Amino acid sequence: MPAKKPPAKPATKMAAKPVVKAAAKPVAKAAPTKAVKAPASVAAKVKAIDSLVIPKTMKAISKKYRKEGLTLVTVPVPEIGVDEVLIKVDRTGICGTDVHIYKWDEWAQKTIPAPMVVGHEFVGVVVKKGANVHDIQLGDIVSAEGHVVCGICRNCRAGRFHLCRADKGIGVTRQGAFAEYVSVPKTNVWIHAQGINPDVMSIFDPYGNATHTALSFPVLGEDVLITGAGPIGAMAAGIVRHAGARNVVITDTNDYRLGLAQKLGKNIRTVNILKEKLDDVMQELNMTEGFDVGLEMSGVEAAFKEMVEKMANGGKIAILGIPSSGTSINWNRVIFKGLTLRGIYGRQMWETWYMMTTMLQSGFSIDPIITHRFKFTDFEKGFQEIFSGKSGKVVLSWSDSIKEIGIPRD
Repeated sequence: MPAKKPPAKPATKMAAKPVVKAAAKPVAKAAPTKAVKAPASVAAKVKAIDSLVIPKTMKAISKKYRKEGLTLVTVPVPEIGVDEVLIKVDRTGICGTDVHIYKWDEWAQKTIPAPMVVGHEFVGVVVKKGANVHDIQLGDIVSAEGHVVCGICRNCRAGRFHLCRADKGIGVTRQGAFAEYVSVPKTNVWIHAQGINPDVMSIFDPYGNATHTALSFPVLGEDVLITGAGPIGAMAAGIVRHAGARNVVITDTNDYRLGLAQKLGKNIRTVNILKEKLDDVMQELNMTEGFDVGLEMSGVEAAFKEMVEKMANGGKIAILGIPSSGTSINWNRVIFKGLTLRGIYGRQMWETWYMMTTMLQSGFSIDPIITHRFKFTDFEKGFQEIFSGKSGKVVLSWSDSIKEIGIPRD
């Protein structure tokens, strides 16, 4: 018989161990949310804008009469539509267009519907906006593209706004910025980056003409000839130097303005064509084949003709200067040299404006081109300085809106 298994021992009951609960960690209380306060200066500016009382009338400079000269007048502050903003003007620049209007030349007589508040170079602060304006804020420091486009023509629909066939000009065919307030469509507003001299902000319009012209063709490593050392020509010389051109030569008959051009960049070779010959300068610079890029800024027939002669085969010419109606050109030289001619009008919207800003942010300066500053009530003195031929850009001050209520964007 199989051996009997010993009886199983009774199971010993284990005393249940007391369950020790971990002490609950104290839950950190969330710090009370603090309202993020704007810097005191910004808060004060916001308050100043909120309490700003916009008057019913304002001072402005107008082409009141169909004759030479301009007049300081009192006119209603412009109303704005749902897609527009009202800007309190801080300062303005006097443009060559304003000079034409002042002198009441043939172009002005055909173009300006007097009475008209003139001026289109400006910087100011947004103080009122229409119901459909969302991306522009009160206090923004802004300038505006001077060409108000239709938005529906072929070029506008293709994004070539600067070639609009039905554009209107601020201060030309639409009430302008030589005033304490100006209204512009939201689509024309340029919000300035921080750190830019307000005087420079006020001349973004002509700076844009120079940029558009100077960068119409690649200039890196090229030899560039500029004819006409007015403010736009001088700025163009600095731009092509900043963009990497090899030899930069600018011609004029005005030593004062040639001197200003030299201040816009290193090694800009100025040439007074009454005292020097371009052939000698080209030899000095070891140039053997002519200029690769030409920028015609003068509108002078003789200057344009010499440019054509001095271009290298396959050269490219951007033309901003407006010649007289009887200007001739040697088309045989254009054809057999294989030259490219391109007319320049205004600024590309908005690529040119981005280029202007980024050049300033990367070390380029146009400060030296601004030579005279006056209060708007002394606008006659400003025009007389321009007529003297011994000035660069002339800036008129209208208010301290940037200092008092302007809020720079981050």
